[in-house]
Formats: sequence, structure tokens, C-alpha cells
Amino acid sequence: MLGKKSIHAAECFAGGFIGTDFGLIEDLTTKLGDDWRDFNKRYIPIYRSLHPGKTKIGAGLACGFLWTVSKGIQTGDFILSPDGGGRYRVGEVTGDYYYAPGQILFHRRPVRWTNTYIKREDMSEGLRNSSGSIGTVCYLSRAGHHEELEKLVGQTTATTILTTDTTIEDPTVFALEKHLQEFLVHNWTHTELGKRYEIYRDEESDGEQVRADDGYIDILAVSRDKKELLVVELKKGRASDAVVGQIQRYMGYVLDELAEKGQKVCGVIIALEDDQRIRRALRVTQNIEFYRYEVSFRLFKA
Repeated sequence: MLGKKSIHAAECFAGGFIGTDFGLIEDLTTKLGDDWRDFNKRYIPIYRSLHPGKTKIGAGLACGFLWTVSKGIQTGDFILSPDGGGRYRVGEVTGDYYYAPGQILFHRRPVRWTNTYIKREDMSEGLRNSSGSIGTVCYLSRAGHHEELEKLVGQTTATTILTTDTTIEDPTVFALEKHLQEFLVHNWTHTELGKRYEIYRDEESDGEQVRADDGYIDILAVSRDKKELLVVELKKGRASDAVVGQIQRYMGYVLDELAEKGQKVCGVIIALEDDQRIRRALRVTQNIEFYRYEVSFRLFKA
């Protein structure tokens, strides 16, 4: 996203770059280490001093976005950027971070913009939902849209891998239900969780695919009284007991890095099925609940 509501898209396209600012007016060339967590530890306090109304979660997401654009995106990676008119322009990142003081989006990366545009109306609903995130940057291939993106940009030679997640025991079901997260997010208020929690959102970020130490939290939500943070882990198909350790690691990260003083952290695992192993693991685990989902399919005569 090139500025709020893509306000800087035209200048970025003309100038051959992407960028961010977040109010951090300093050259980051020597401060972008390989570990985003070190960057966050240094800059979250600075960011919050510049934006006193920001929560610790919002500050963490903002600093994470800044590091990702400045360092995490690799030279040679392809990106999509909305042009503000219902299309996404395809570009290739061609070099490392540089600082452009006194200009818009001064924390920059050089980009070779192609002449390929993707219309939003040509995207599947799942890709529209993922690419419509209010966050500065999101990882579309990880969200399961790799094959569709290849087709949209005219490259269809790659082999699709359904999933390498060892905590999913049925990859066939994973393929059928790859849009589970988008569906849950868009129907959140109609679920049991939606009665008590709201998915985290502020004016420049949201609680979907939040980066943690060794992966991404599917959904991060906040209780309506702001006293509790909820980590939601989605498993398409049947979940194995390994997911219990995974969500515990994510909960520990949220408690250490994102929770305000006094905030409690809980977890929810959502899967199509459970079994005896995961029930045993959850019996001796605190603050984690398990929910099953159901998929219905109906035909209506036209």
C-alpha cells in the first residue's frame, strides 16, 4: 500500500520505488539487521513516543511493516500495489533500502514497475479479501494465492504445493477449504468468538497474519473490555496435537511483545475435527479452547 488509500501511488510508479515512513525520520541503512525482533525492540518505544495514542500491538505491527518493506522483502521479489483506481500494478524489487530525506515515503526500495495491471474485479473473492488488508504490506503467496497470482500475471509454469504445514493431517481438506480464514474474518460478528472479541484493527493495520517469532498468527483479537488478547490458530481439516505447542509459542510471543501490562492472553484452535491426542494435550493446558467448524454446501434451483 503506497500511502493511505494509495495516495502516493502515482509518484511511486513514476519514481520507481516503494516506501514507508511511520514518522521515523532517520536513516535506517545501518539499523536494519536480519532479525525483525531486534528492530522492533529498538523502535517500538520510539514509535510510541511519536504516536502516544498507539497501543503496543499497533506499534509492533507498524515497526514490523517498516522492517518488512525496508529489509524483509528480497531483491527479485514481485509485489502488487493498488493504484487507487481498482487495479494492482505488478513490480519487481530491484535493490536494497535507501533513505530519501524530505520526500514522501522516505524509507524506500527501488522497483521496476511492469506494464501489467490486475483488475480487482478479476480476482477471486479470497484474493480480494487478502489483498484488501488495511496493513501496509501482506504476504499473498503465504495466504494460498500463489497459483491464482501466477495465472493473473501470465506465468503458469510453477507447480502448486498445497501445504507443507505438518500440523495439518489432511491436505486434501486443506485444498478444499483454503479460504477458511477469509470466511471467518468476514463472518466474525456472527460467531461465538465475535460476541466477546473484536479482531484487532486500527487506522493502518489489522490483526490478520500477525508475525510472531517462528511464524504468523492467523488472527489476533482483543476482548471488548480490552483486558484480554486472543490468539486464533486455524487448521483446515483435522488438527494434530502439535498445534498445541505452536499456539503456546504464539501466545508467549504476544504476552512478551504485544500485550499491555495486565492484559491476559488466551488461545483458540479451530479445526474440522479433533482426536484423542489433542484432547489429552488440551486437558493439561490452560487458557486454550478448541472449536470445530462445519462446512455446508447447498444447491438452489435457478
